[in-house]
Amino acid sequence: MKHLLAALSLLAFGLPAMAQAVAATGNANIEVERSRLVAERKSIEDRFALEEKACYQKFAVQGCLEESRKRRRDANDDIKRQEAAINDIERKRRGAAALDRLEEKKVAPRSQDSASQREQSIQSQQAREQRAADHAGDRARLEAEAEQRKRDFEAKQQAHQAHQAQEAQRRAEAPNERDRYERKVQRAAEHRAEQERRLAERTKPRSPGLPTPP
Repeated sequence: MKHLLAALSLLAFGLPAMAQAVAATGNANIEVERSRLVAERKSIEDRFALEEKACYQKFAVQGCLEESRKRRRDANDDIKRQEAAINDIERKRRGAAALDRLEEKKVAPRSQDSASQREQSIQSQQAREQRAADHAGDRARLEAEAEQRKRDFEAKQQAHQAHQAQEAQRRAEAPNERDRYERKVQRAAEHRAEQERRLAERTKPRSPGLPTPP
């Protein structure tokens, strides 16, 4: 039974060292996940503090703050869902371990066991193996979902940073754009005034010539 649990752990986690720790302690992977979630929550709070500070440098402060707070709430909600999933797996694991201990006492091999008792023992062992396989599947699914959420979180961070860089560049270029526009307007006005002056000269009536002498 212990060899089966170790093999399932290897399939579920993919890393020999982690599989040995899980097989030996039974809850090492849960603690690793909880430590990861604590680190992610701290990263969320640090990013929110930076975003809040940047929002106060913008014109639309309230809108910027609301967007930042929404991203913070969504990220924290995702952390809570992961914590709930980890707690559920831990409860199932404790329950399965208790059932295993109880069943091992009931189905301890005895020389006087009847054929029906041996069959029951085999079925109980198969049920324990199935539960262990289910737990390994739950763990693999949790890790895959956590990895996907991590990739999504990093992609959102990169997109937000790119947007902030574009906004900073636009604000830096705004005075130059305004100067170019004003010069363009001024040149157009000067050109228009010159055209009107030339037109006025062409249409100006000529003064009458001197009278012809007799």
